[in-house]
Amino acid sequence: MKIESKRTLVTGAGGFIGSHLVEALVRMGAEVRVFVRYNSRGELGLLERLPGEIKGEIEVFAGDLKDPEALRRPARGCEIVFHLGSLIAIPYSYVNPMDFVQTNILGTANLLNTCLRSNTEKIVHTSTSEVYGTAIYCPMDEKHPLQAQSPYSATKIAADKLAESYYKAFDLPVAIARPFNTYGPRQSARAIIPTIVLQALNGDNVVLGSLDPARDFTYVEDTVRGLIEVAKSRDSVGEVFNIGCGKEISIRELVQVILSIIGKKAEIFKDDERVRPEKSEVDRLMCDNSKVRKLLGWEPRIDLTDGLRRTIDWFKSHVGEYRTSYAI
Repeated sequence: MKIESKRTLVTGAGGFIGSHLVEALVRMGAEVRVFVRYNSRGELGLLERLPGEIKGEIEVFAGDLKDPEALRRPARGCEIVFHLGSLIAIPYSYVNPMDFVQTNILGTANLLNTCLRSNTEKIVHTSTSEVYGTAIYCPMDEKHPLQAQSPYSATKIAADKLAESYYKAFDLPVAIARPFNTYGPRQSARAIIPTIVLQALNGDNVVLGSLDPARDFTYVEDTVRGLIEVAKSRDSVGEVFNIGCGKEISIRELVQVILSIIGKKAEIFKDDERVRPEKSEVDRLMCDNSKVRKLLGWEPRIDLTDGLRRTIDWFKSHVGEYRTSYAI
């Protein structure tokens, strides 16, 4: 399936991955509609940071995923839908889990129902490696057991299963893309790499939660290419695809790599308030990407060191726009 000239809808377009996906789709020649959460200020999230020539090509719809009526107009006539809209902040899911239930589960059900009525040709539902929980075995393939170790991951598991059920029950042409930890320019300071980078750029201390967990980091351009490849392939319908590099690094090691690139020494401190509840901590995530390599021909192009350099360079130019600590 070609993306060029296709009428495409991106939910969650104002988010980190969503904004990069929108930019890539416009540059490919797709006719792009975006769905962002309504606010009275008319702000478009990270879409505001896109070049003017990109923003001028997108059609904006604002609403709330929890309202099925809000999705009808943007979805009408769209051939491809990328569903990225969700609440993602794990710490906030401990504080207000019902908001995650309503947005991530009900919102996904509303989107799937809308696509069913709209005869959409392809839906890419975006999942997360958090649905796997702590690795039972590594590398982690798509058959790895799902473990709900946070309210956030529980709602993403439920959303994935809804997408699967709509394929099996209603023959809805949906595929599930499951990115591992994505990083890059424009990411929120709540995420681990921007947190480390901004603290290192702004001071002599780096304060984090647990330093022992290991993650598989994928540069955002690679993640976006993965989503697009899932959309393009007819063989992806009804399937789940991990999108990750297949390499792990501990947070402790990650700090040292970032400090080395910046060329700075810093004291590293552990803040117990930043540590997840004991049974909720995901200790290890490492992707088995053999399925997406074999069936779709996708593979990561940007290694961690190169991706970190690009990310650090971007944050150096935007450091004044970010706060480096949050209550949640």
